[in-house]
Amino acid sequence: MKEQILSFLPPEYPWKDRLFVFPELDSTNNRLKVLASQGAPHGTVLIADRQTGGRGRMGRSFLSPPGVGIYMSILLRPECAPQELMHLTCAAAAAMCHAVERAVHLRPGIKWTNDLVIGKRKVCGILTELAAEADSGMLEYAVVGIGVNCNTDTAARPEPARDVAISLREAVGTAVDPNALAAAMVRRLHELDVQLPEALPQWLAEYAGVCVTLGQDVQILRAGETRLAHAIGIDEA
Repeated sequence: MKEQILSFLPPEYPWKDRLFVFPELDSTNNRLKVLASQGAPHGTVLIADRQTGGRGRMGRSFLSPPGVGIYMSILLRPECAPQELMHLTCAAAAAMCHAVERAVHLRPGIKWTNDLVIGKRKVCGILTELAAEADSGMLEYAVVGIGVNCNTDTAARPEPARDVAISLREAVGTAVDPNALAAAMVRRLHELDVQLPEALPQWLAEYAGVCVTLGQDVQILRAGETRLAHAIGIDEA
């Protein structure tokens, strides 16, 4: 799989030697955080054909069956304070919309805050985890994990997953080449990295342009409390 992914990348792509593909990991985020603590370089990318312990936000599990999806994490080490990357997940989501559109000619929407959707069904999830240096408070690293349903048969999944998930194959009506999509994803992530953190406002504006949550009634869940609200926009906070 690695050689196939590299074949879709331009010769000048700078992180070729930092791309690693595994048949199985418990979680690409978990493994990459360990490697980050051991000094893995900026731009390291891990891809697994299968995850046995894939995670989403708030500890939810992320189904990661073999042969049908992309399960990827990237390590970034920008020199900034953690609060300067508050919108990193949003920027990564916007970048992944670009990557999907480039690979399969279909542009997803984004459901706040970290899900790419087609219609109302989830096709991709993103989990960002940050670590700060204890002495300076500066960012030590950021790990961005991305899982995409490429050729998954969501109709075969148990409820309620089959009602809320969709694959790119189901959306476009033909099988998707995961290697081409993975290459598009790492290219977009590199482009995003080059612009961090200064260009985050522009990425956030792009995110807002495809965010399907805006204009909708929503629930705000915080500390066991549920509040009703209407989503009208996204600001710098």
